[in-house]
Amino acid sequence: MDEFLGLPINQVNAHVSDELVMRVGIPHTGGRLAFHAFNEGYPAMVSAQAFWNPKANAFKVPEATDLSELDFALDSAGFTAMKLWQGRGVQPGMAGVYPWTMSQYVELACLLSPSWYSQPDFCVEPEIASSQEEIDYRINATATLLEGMLRLVYHWQNEAAKECSAGAVANLIRLPTPVIQGWSASDYERSLELTLQVWDRWKGWALPPTLIGVGSVCRRTVSHPTYGLKAILASLERMLPKETKLHLFGVKGTALNDIKMMPFVASADSMAYDFGARINARKAGISNNFANRTREMSAWMSAAAKRMKPTAGDQFRLPLFAA
Repeated sequence: MDEFLGLPINQVNAHVSDELVMRVGIPHTGGRLAFHAFNEGYPAMVSAQAFWNPKANAFKVPEATDLSELDFALDSAGFTAMKLWQGRGVQPGMAGVYPWTMSQYVELACLLSPSWYSQPDFCVEPEIASSQEEIDYRINATATLLEGMLRLVYHWQNEAAKECSAGAVANLIRLPTPVIQGWSASDYERSLELTLQVWDRWKGWALPPTLIGVGSVCRRTVSHPTYGLKAILASLERMLPKETKLHLFGVKGTALNDIKMMPFVASADSMAYDFGARINARKAGISNNFANRTREMSAWMSAAAKRMKPTAGDQFRLPLFAA
């Protein structure tokens, strides 16, 4: 352990609940939607994109924000960054895809102090990756970005440890939540294997990840035998370390009926309510103001909560493999 002298050791990247957590997406740095989520006790997910000021080429963190009172996680905005790259070409930040650098992103996570924050990743939705070659490249790139982020966090912690206690360093500069990518179940298996190989190189400094994000599942069908959500999760369950649970980015609300039966899924998030608010307002011929959006948020989260509760006939599965 001499190599970690003065540094925090055996760090966890996230604290997870025994119960399934549904996070509601907040598209702003604060304001009425965040205030409503706080009043209702909804855990939240916020994108790094909400804090980015392109004119200043910097993140802007409000001096006061309702998010400070929320249990919220920070998403790296990989899909938004990839769409920006597709539309405008090479960007000045990470991997030529993100508009911000890795240092800027880690600094944002330190300033916001979310419950957890995801690593930058390369998504593989069909509108982004149209071939298996492109999917494979993005899986490899995501693992490479994880390695780069762990190196940066280690360096920052090492510098901070010269003046702060190990406990203070661990609280100020925390480990990221890895993200795995893919389209088919076998893609995700390979991505998880690469992720665990990267993470294992930091053994002693970091414990096995308690939480790993599963990307590119937004609007994903549930039952397809190759790329359906249930097939993906069944294949990942066999490979997960016993300490590790999953967060599912942007799943359909109807998928919660199946996800609630899987004890290795810790959480999910969705912004479907905001899309629904726009559609329903247009149909009703009303303004999609904050009152309408907060009503839709409450309705969506209420429906999600019902789906997550045990119902007559449910049989919660035991893990496939004993610890």
